[in-house]
Amino acid sequence: MKEPIKHDGIVEEVGINSVVVRISSASACSGCHAENLCNISGKEDKLISVEGRFDVAKGDPITVLMQQSMGMKAVLLGYILPLFIMITSLVILVSISFSELTAGLVSIGILIPYFLILYLVRNKIDRSFIFALKV
Repeated sequence: MKEPIKHDGIVEEVGINSVVVRISSASACSGCHAENLCNISGKEDKLISVEGRFDVAKGDPITVLMQQSMGMKAVLLGYILPLFIMITSLVILVSISFSELTAGLVSIGILIPYFLILYLVRNKIDRSFIFALKV
């Protein structure tokens, strides 16, 4: 079995049946000595809600675990599928004699309904991503 994806975080909130964890994700800039002075530093905090009862308190350091297959699902929904839709529509539009500019713009525009649909079903998608905690 593959190793789970691990992210260290800090407990932000403890509920009756859930825990909210703040995860700081940093880009490749995090090792740079000028990171704090630079406006393009890619440090970003994310809040992850983990369902379940855990013996933790606000401020506790914790590790959030997620199966690799769920990470691949996120990559598929967020990057691979939209790229496939865009390239397929571009090829089809160019093959039926649309100009390259029009085909390119329409192919990009086709992603608007795709991401709108993802947004509308975000709660259903969110329930399919299961996180665990390692205390």
